[in-house]
Amino acid sequence: MATRLVQINMKAQDDSALGRFWGEALGWGVDSEGPGVTNLEPVGFVYPDPVAVCIDIVAHPEPKTVKNRVHLDLATTSSAHQTELVARLKGLGATPVDVGQGDVPWTVLADPEGNEFCVLEPRPVYRNTGPIAAVVVDCADPREMARFWGEAMDWTVHEVTDGQATMRSAKGVGPYLEFLRTPDTKSGWNRVHLDVRPYPGDDPAAEEARLRALGATDPGIDQSAIPWTVLADPEGNEFCLLAPL
Repeated sequence: MATRLVQINMKAQDDSALGRFWGEALGWGVDSEGPGVTNLEPVGFVYPDPVAVCIDIVAHPEPKTVKNRVHLDLATTSSAHQTELVARLKGLGATPVDVGQGDVPWTVLADPEGNEFCVLEPRPVYRNTGPIAAVVVDCADPREMARFWGEAMDWTVHEVTDGQATMRSAKGVGPYLEFLRTPDTKSGWNRVHLDVRPYPGDDPAAEEARLRALGATDPGIDQSAIPWTVLADPEGNEFCLLAPL
C-alpha cells in the first residue's frame, strides 16, 4: 500500500477570488465542486496524475496571521521569464514580502490573501516540472520528514541533508516536494496543507493504520462529519487522507 500527493489545500476568506488569482498565475483551469470550494488544475488534466499537484481552495472565515509552513515555488525558464512573471503576478494582485530571505536570486511574493510563494530564478532541475517547481514545507528535521513521507508515499527521495530533503513522483514528472529546515515553530493550524490519496482498491482504514504506525498522529478534531481522515505528520503538520481513487 502507498499514497501519493494529489493536491494542496488552501484556506481563504474568498475562495473564488483567490482561485481566480492562482488560475491566472499558473495558467490553469478553475472550477468548483460546490459553494466555498474552488478547484484548480491544468487545462485538459485527468485527475489524479503525478504530472501536476492540483490546488483546492476552501472558504474559511479566519484571516491569515502567521507565515505559512507550506508554500509554492514557481519555476521560470530564463531571467527574462522570471522578471516577466514577477511583473505579471504583481499585476494580478501579488505583493512583495520580506520573510527574512535577504539577498537571494529568487523573488518572494504574497498572493492577495497573504500566502507566501517564491518565483525562482531558472534552475535546470525544475525545467520540466510545469509552472509549480516545488511544494515546500518548513520543518525542524528534514531527515525525519523524508523518512516519514518517503514511507508514507510512493514518491522517490532524491536528496536528504540536515538542511533540506527533496522528493518527487517515482514517474519523474510534476513538481518536487521539499522539506526545508527553518528556525520557526508551528503555530496554530496550517492554512495550507497536503492532501494524499491511496490507490484504487486500497483499504482506507488499513492505510490510516499504516500511516499511524509510521508516526502520523491524531490532530484532535471532530471528524464525524467529513468523509476523509485528517492526520498530522511527525512535526504536527496536518494532512488529509482522501478516499482511494
